[in-house]
Amino acid sequence: MSRTYTREDTRRIAAILADAAQAEVMPRFRRLSADAISTKSSPRDLVTEADEAAERFITARLAKLQPSAVMVGEEAASRNPALLNMLVDADLAFLIDPIDGTRNFVAGLPLFGMMVAVCHRGDVLAGVIYDPVTHEWTMAVRGEGAWSETANGTQTPLKVAPPVPPQDMDGMISTGFLPEPLRSTVNGNLGSLGSTASLRCAAHEYRLAANGHCHIMLYNKLDPWDHAAGWLVHREAGGFSAHFDASPYKPTHRSGGLLYAPDVGSWHAARRALLGEDFPAT
Repeated sequence: MSRTYTREDTRRIAAILADAAQAEVMPRFRRLSADAISTKSSPRDLVTEADEAAERFITARLAKLQPSAVMVGEEAASRNPALLNMLVDADLAFLIDPIDGTRNFVAGLPLFGMMVAVCHRGDVLAGVIYDPVTHEWTMAVRGEGAWSETANGTQTPLKVAPPVPPQDMDGMISTGFLPEPLRSTVNGNLGSLGSTASLRCAAHEYRLAANGHCHIMLYNKLDPWDHAAGWLVHREAGGFSAHFDASPYKPTHRSGGLLYAPDVGSWHAARRALLGEDFPAT
């Protein structure tokens, strides 16, 4: 992989997310009218005028920063799914999630984030997660680690939690999109972990894991704007992840589930505990 992305490049993206939050997201928080909210693929898949406005803002600013880059925003890809095919060959692409946790945003719950991942021919070079409520960024650059950064510029390196056995693991587990019978299997095995929860917001779940505040995460719906930035943050914080069959993740992969853990050994232990001993592997 010849293309690289620097920390300063990444911090420029971080600034764009903060500007978008100030201009388009936070002025609408807890002020949405009913006609500013609509559904996409299901009643749980919401989009608001804040999502649309923030994506336009971020896309325009990123295009000024990198005019030749491919822009793949969640809302644009919802209207034109063919945009996702461009990730495979694009020399530089931005994956944009203008508001992750839209259901929380609509509910007035201050638990949502904004994410951008930088990709080169299907590989993730950098990732930014922004919390517009606390004004804090979580960032990673491939090969250069992951860190959090506050509005005053304070940077803190990130590291995942130490490995523990399954009965001591805290997990962020999303089973709603698992197919049967796997969904019932995983739900039936949740008691084998120390605790489980779902924040309905991948951005904050990735922040928790990269800060060492939970051990494992499990997802099955793999829209790339939801996971590419967080995947790199987790990896650069020292964690291990793979599809359920143990194959490596890329943002061009949209099926096969995704399981995260502090290291390879605890990944296999968590996989056995949740998916069962007989789940097929490569």
